Amino acid sequence: MTQHADIKDTPSLMVKAFRQLSQLMQDEVALAKAELSRNLSRAGAGLALLGVAAILALTALDVLAGALVAYLATTDMSVGTAALIVGGACLVVALVLAFVGKSRLSADALSPDRTIHNISKDLDAMKEATDA
Repeated sequence: MTQHADIKDTPSLMVKAFRQLSQLMQDEVALAKAELSRNLSRAGAGLALLGVAAILALTALDVLAGALVAYLATTDMSVGTAALIVGGACLVVALVLAFVGKSRLSADALSPDRTIHNISKDLDAMKEATDA
């Protein structure tokens, strides 16, 4: 008689399993959205850094050009040397910002790692459940 009762419970167990699977998929989609949103914010920051780097690079080129003019126009080395130091420092800062910005835009930095890992675990768990 218990065997007959177990057969009647099978549809309700299947419904429960599908509801849980549906909820799990909804949770994974929500996690993926949150992770992608965070990664897009980081990409925006990377683009901003690249923009600042471009502005500083243009400033550095302007200063370096001014330094070259000052160096060639006068025989006093201190004005030209000072302008070269300032221009070189701006260029170094621009390069650092450009590399940091570029690293934030890499595919690895933008991929939803937690979501991919969780979906892999969920698929493994479903395979184990169906094999049992």
